[in-house]
Amino acid sequence: MVKNSSISIFSQKENKGSKSKGSVEFQVFSFTTKIRRLTSHLELHKKDSSSQRGLRKILGKRQRLLAYLSKKNIGRYKELMGRLDIREIKTR
Repeated sequence: MVKNSSISIFSQKENKGSKSKGSVEFQVFSFTTKIRRLTSHLELHKKDSSSQRGLRKILGKRQRLLAYLSKKNIGRYKELMGRLDIREIKTR
């Protein structure tokens, strides 16, 4: 499954024994895969308002996590943005 392979990619290096699904990087990766899946669904089903609402909620969560990561550690943020091929968010 995609999640199992991505856990090893996004698990933090200092936690070699345990896979940290709670890390910011893994959460952003998980939200990104959900966003891409919902986007492709909405291309076929344009009037699915509950999926549109879910997509907006996930986008907001991912944006908040990315803002948090950019404030805490800009290096990890830039690496994650490059790895996931996400455009940068504008911060004030």
